[in-house]
Amino acid sequence: MTTSEASGATATGAAKPHGRAGVFVSICAFSFLVNFGRIAFAPLVDYFIRTGVSPATAGLAATAVWVGSALPRLPTGYLLTVVSRHRVITGMGVGLAAAAAFTAFSPSIRVTVVGALLVGLASGVFFIAANPLVSELYPDRVGLAVGLRGMSSQVAAVTAPFLVSVAIARGSWQLSFRALAALAVVVTVVFVLAVRRADLPEAGADDRDLLGGIRAQWRLVAAGVVFVGVTGFVWQGVFNFYVTYLGAKGIAAGPANTLLTITFGAGVPSFVVAGRLADRFDYLPVLLGVLGGFVATLFALTLVSSWLAVAVVSVAMSLVIHGLFPVADAYLLDSLPDENRASAYSGYSAVMMLMQAPGGVAVGAFYQLGIPYDGVFRGYAVVVGVVAVGMLVLARAGRLPTGE
Repeated sequence: MTTSEASGATATGAAKPHGRAGVFVSICAFSFLVNFGRIAFAPLVDYFIRTGVSPATAGLAATAVWVGSALPRLPTGYLLTVVSRHRVITGMGVGLAAAAAFTAFSPSIRVTVVGALLVGLASGVFFIAANPLVSELYPDRVGLAVGLRGMSSQVAAVTAPFLVSVAIARGSWQLSFRALAALAVVVTVVFVLAVRRADLPEAGADDRDLLGGIRAQWRLVAAGVVFVGVTGFVWQGVFNFYVTYLGAKGIAAGPANTLLTITFGAGVPSFVVAGRLADRFDYLPVLLGVLGGFVATLFALTLVSSWLAVAVVSVAMSLVIHGLFPVADAYLLDSLPDENRASAYSGYSAVMMLMQAPGGVAVGAFYQLGIPYDGVFRGYAVVVGVVAVGMLVLARAGRLPTGE
């Protein structure tokens, strides 16, 4: 019996569980909100620069939300050894509402950076508690479940640039965060009601040693960190400076924001498709294919300049890179045993996010040092290419966990 089958037997018991769909849907709603809060700072980078903020400081606002998303991941992993997953998610909903409200009344860029950090903290708690729970709600369809959860996040990424632009046009970018605060309260209430009606899995009862779980699964954790940490760092820099980068290519802010929306939109179906591929094929070949495709499309982006050519390359890049996250999550969550799942996943997620977080500010810093955006992105493509080749060599030598 595989790990997934064993988890499924535990989760289903003698009778078919009921009410899980409502919990899953409310988790997807939360996923939309927390990712909206994170992504909303990306289109604000260009706005802040145009209002006189330096590129490095503007990038810091975008970086702060990702640093915040990384910081609570290990503490949340420890919290899950003593508190149930759904209670942690409920607390996160309250924290997200408070953080969004704080940001909504920000009077300066410095306070905005603090608000971004607080929004990020809430998102970090969410992903550590929600992802293991999602995989345990549907243990026989882990790839599809995490893919649908990820798709909800991606829908937020698609709508964030447009909604932030609307808020700016109406006179205040803070309007988007006021709406986020209100919706966070509503979804928290819906989630609590759904949990009360559902038969939740009893998984994680033996997961009581955070560091022990990480040590026991260190090979799998390390593999996930290398696959996602480095690539995520590069992707952070690309999408946070995407509009500004296209401006350097001669594309105006309006069409550039449209391209950013198209780019994120192309990633929506990628989550479900990649999730299904993760359920049907070996994880490592799919992960290596994603890294190779990202290298090719990122390098191609530096070679094109017309709106149409940039759109085609951006769509291809989005389809590829957004497949990385559900496949990597399925690779870990489906492979980790129940007694280590939340602890080991939190260790992976914390390190991976800390690696990703400086992506935005790094691009701004490199540019201020005199390196053009094309040079930065080509260098990033080389780095990811080296990682892909290295992981391929290790996989063929049998040195990587297969996730089977």
